[in-house]
Amino acid sequence: MRTVPNSDDNPSARVARWIATGIATAILTSCQTYEPQRLDLDAHDAAWRARALDTASFDDLAQRIAGGAEALPPGAFDATDGLSWAETRLLALVFNASLRIARLEHAGAVAEEVVAGRLADPKLSVDALRISESVPDRWVLTTGIAFSLPLSGRRAAERGVARAEVRASEQAVRAKEWEVLHTARRKWIERAAIELRLTATQQLIDTLTPMAERARRLAEAGELERTEAALFRIERARLEGEHRRLRGERAAADFALRAVLGLAPDAPVAFDVSLAEESPRPIAADVDGREVVAEHPSLVRLSDAYAAAEAALELEIAEQGPELELGPLFESDAGQSRFGLLAGVPLPLWNANRRGIAAARSKREIARAVYESHYEALVSRWATAQARARFLDEEQTALEVDLVPLIGAQIEDALALFELGEGNSLVVLESLTRAHAAKLDWLKTRVAAALVRAELDYLAGPTFETEEEAR
Repeated sequence: MRTVPNSDDNPSARVARWIATGIATAILTSCQTYEPQRLDLDAHDAAWRARALDTASFDDLAQRIAGGAEALPPGAFDATDGLSWAETRLLALVFNASLRIARLEHAGAVAEEVVAGRLADPKLSVDALRISESVPDRWVLTTGIAFSLPLSGRRAAERGVARAEVRASEQAVRAKEWEVLHTARRKWIERAAIELRLTATQQLIDTLTPMAERARRLAEAGELERTEAALFRIERARLEGEHRRLRGERAAADFALRAVLGLAPDAPVAFDVSLAEESPRPIAADVDGREVVAEHPSLVRLSDAYAAAEAALELEIAEQGPELELGPLFESDAGQSRFGLLAGVPLPLWNANRRGIAAARSKREIARAVYESHYEALVSRWATAQARARFLDEEQTALEVDLVPLIGAQIEDALALFELGEGNSLVVLESLTRAHAAKLDWLKTRVAAALVRAELDYLAGPTFETEEEAR
């Protein structure tokens, strides 16, 4: 009578069980678990609309990331009395949506750098054969585990790519911060321009209202033609329509400015806009644009992106090199155990990662072309802004020195004669409307000059430290 050996007494079975238990334990302890997170638009909308703008939470931030000439002194941030430009630019740096995405991308690159260049996971191989003949132990079990030895420099190249991507993403955040501030500054100037036009229009309405009433009385007394008196009322009605339109533009500009700041459309904030407060640093007119834009954050970002593409090509080339796979081997054959060594190496004969290398070379050349074309665009923008700045300075000076005083004197004379009842009403009305048009031209020139100064300031590069640099 044959007895079947107990599997617990079989050395091969015990070794196989130990190996399986160890591998299962290692897998279970090293693997991460998946936790789904659903999108919750209602919760985000509530958090968006409830963003706190309290003074205490912004004071420290104001000193760290809104430094330079426009820094806020301690305790100066107060969203309840109308946001100044310094407070507005701080909110843009904190809450802007595109900045939040750029910072998350940078955090992702940092997280990837932490785990970059790790050894490849070991490979477990198991071969099981059953002997067809009747023998006490009919199974042939071969088990091996192979570890990849970093001989090709691939791991160092992976770490180099991760470091380059972190630098590129960090500079992308800095470039995005400066771009967001430039956008906020332009929106601020546009909002201030609307306020100035509103003020000028209201002033003319206030001047015309009593004059229209006086002209009506003169017309009823037969001392003034009714058609001439009606012109005052027509002009006032036209200006009131213009005032309504400007109020609509002001509301739209407020919404646009809130959007840049990352605030909800109904956020309880007001803007204390002023062109005088928004004054970028002075920049000499004869500065060479090539020297200025060479350190522009957007160009430095593209330089770092090129460095990342260079590192990626280095990694793809390292990928073609063989890596030795080495590990122990155990075999159980008909109850006999054997231990040995498992070794393997891929031969880069036909594939050799040619596709990956070709793609990486192409991306590097594209990164170079993007960098060079962006440099050309920045230099051209600088030259254009310089030319416009010189022209607008001359135009503004001519308006302030020549036209505005002449029209002002004409208005004073015409109003004095009108009050005495000796002046021609049409001359008075024409003087007022021309003075208003000249004032709007002057305001338009001021706004255009402010936008050009903002453009030159943007091209000259940041005057603040990012939060990372200040630490």
